[in-house]
Amino acid sequence: MGTLATAFWGAYFGAVSLSLVAALIAFTRSARRVALTGSLAAALSALYVLVYLGWVPVQGDLLMRLQAVLAVVCASVLGLLLFRLLGLLRDRAVARRVTGGMVLLAVAVLLSGSFTSQEGGLLLAAGMAWLVIPAAFAVSVRSARLGGRLGWFAVSGVASMSIPVVGLTWFALNRDQTPSWVHAVSATAATAYLVTMASAMWERYAYLRDVREAMVYGPAYDPITRMRTHAETGAMVGDAFARLGSDGVAVVVVSIANLQALEQLHGRAACNHGLFLCASRLRRSVPPGIEAGRLGDDAFLLMSRRPARVDHLNDVAHEIARRLSKPVLLGTSQDLAALEASRTEWMAEVGVGVLVAPPGMRPGVAIAGARAMSRTAWSYASRVAWYDAGSRQITELPLPAGAAG
Repeated sequence: MGTLATAFWGAYFGAVSLSLVAALIAFTRSARRVALTGSLAAALSALYVLVYLGWVPVQGDLLMRLQAVLAVVCASVLGLLLFRLLGLLRDRAVARRVTGGMVLLAVAVLLSGSFTSQEGGLLLAAGMAWLVIPAAFAVSVRSARLGGRLGWFAVSGVASMSIPVVGLTWFALNRDQTPSWVHAVSATAATAYLVTMASAMWERYAYLRDVREAMVYGPAYDPITRMRTHAETGAMVGDAFARLGSDGVAVVVVSIANLQALEQLHGRAACNHGLFLCASRLRRSVPPGIEAGRLGDDAFLLMSRRPARVDHLNDVAHEIARRLSKPVLLGTSQDLAALEASRTEWMAEVGVGVLVAPPGMRPGVAIAGARAMSRTAWSYASRVAWYDAGSRQITELPLPAGAAG
């Protein structure tokens, strides 16, 4: 191996050291699961590289056997860590099936490899990695398309890791005929994998930290929703109605009916966690051009100065009701390390009120009317209510045609 290749791999091991330091910091701040996942991913990938480069006191046929075993172990463990990070293993039944399938696949590959030559066993192990990589990539893309930032980190990480798998397998089989650029590309991609996974770990840690702060401080602490505070929402309303055009302004209120019941059953911390998750989903549901803020302790206010797009506004209202009504797992403890082990399932009872305030309507009247409609919508199948100017009544806004499925 030339000087250039050694330099690139040296930079990679420097990144491994930084990743382990970051995991240690997360551990000292009580994010033990995050720290374990990050340190295990960095340590296993570093061990994989060390063995495949031959920087261990084993050579010849025994080295190839060790490389095959380590490839199977790394593919299994790193794959399961990624699935767990993305929430695929949150359900215990799914976790048992996925883990059991991975273990059976690993045992089958190792047994098959023991009956073949050293090169054959190494190729079988590489084949297992190339079975796990597409599955991990598909899960990551699905998570990313659902709006999770962790999913995009995982997509980048899986794509990056696939390159050193090819490069190091090439080097293991053709040690004397591997050009330096293969090492350079593989080391750079392996470093990119560490960076993306460290970023994913930090994203997870930041999320848990925000949840803990929200659960401790409650509605008086702005990060509970990471939205406008109550005072800023009032300023948003004043600005919207001060510049009220001839078409009026669209006012949408989203009310949650069972937050108080959640607090009575599981405590204030669980209530704050539920409000935090509802706000997170709401932010991902609101398209550009619609401003959002808090309204009281159990509601959110959305406003748009383009009420002419009523059909689009109705679609947004139904999408909000659909997303916020999905079940979630809540934490009932303020301990940061216990949040990932949440097992309390809760589903928000959401009502959405849609009102187009005409010119001349006072802000307080418009918001009170939309809020009343959102509470009326709790009894509707679609969970969306609006003011029908023709009949001068609050009526249910049914799902658009073809959207019921």
